[in-house]
Amino acid sequence: MSRPVVALGGGHGLAASLSSLRLLTENVTAIVTVADDGGSSGRLREQYDVLPPGDLRMALAALCDDSEWGHLWRDVLQHRFPGNGELGGHALGNLLILGLWDLLGDTVPGLEMVGRLLGARGRVLPMASVPLAITAEVKGLRPERPNEVEVVRGQVAVATTRGEVLSVRLDPAEPPACPDALSAISEAEWVVLGPGSWFTSVMPHLLVPELNLALQNTPGRRLLTLNLEMHTTETQGYSAERHLESLRAHAPDLHLDVVLADPQVVDDRKRLERSAARLGAEVVLAEVSQPDHPGRHDALRLAAAYRDIFG
Repeated sequence: MSRPVVALGGGHGLAASLSSLRLLTENVTAIVTVADDGGSSGRLREQYDVLPPGDLRMALAALCDDSEWGHLWRDVLQHRFPGNGELGGHALGNLLILGLWDLLGDTVPGLEMVGRLLGARGRVLPMASVPLAITAEVKGLRPERPNEVEVVRGQVAVATTRGEVLSVRLDPAEPPACPDALSAISEAEWVVLGPGSWFTSVMPHLLVPELNLALQNTPGRRLLTLNLEMHTTETQGYSAERHLESLRAHAPDLHLDVVLADPQVVDDRKRLERSAARLGAEVVLAEVSQPDHPGRHDALRLAAAYRDIFG
């Protein structure tokens, strides 16, 4: 099929959904979070005041053409320099993207040029035109003060916090959305949110006002793919239904059509269905994990689930 599909997220979660969606359509647009402040991306962001390129690079690699050429350039993008020198830890793709941005003076054409190298089956766009910072309210950050709520700043700090994340917000609070991303959402038949790190890859898209409004007004249908692991560092104690309640708290005007979940993460289907219904969605249960690695999505199984949902 060639129906337009938009996938939102970041990191390994978005790469998983893209690896499946690319099997169903070549008209897929990835809209990627731009709040990473760690590793190679964080270093380049701080040094050159640019969007962090790492999640964008991973999305491009996930969409590479299934050919020797496409796989070669995917591996080039993902190659990481060893050692502790100036290049140590940098992904080659991050440097390539940064160089193209510098040469072309524009983010989107630079990403499209990398996509051409890969023979990418789709487009990759940033969710915002400026780099973002994530700030979270966290409860029980210090064991000796279990009920105290403190503010944690930065994507890495939030993703690795020892406390309970209660809410997140962006800085700046009203960043300009990427215009091409807004257009893609307005033309999509399906918009897929998740999987991915809940508070640092999934929720940020809903906190960009223009993106949130576009998601509310899209004529397409909206699907949330729940994670295969509920109790990650940033979602300790979160059930499947609490994820939905958290989404509703951060984006109360956003409605979903479908919530896709693997049966292994559902403790009480009726509770999950009630939470989904408050968002306007139905629950679809499907085994989408790898048989030997239940914490990882299986590309073919996830693609089959998407195919059945899309109809």
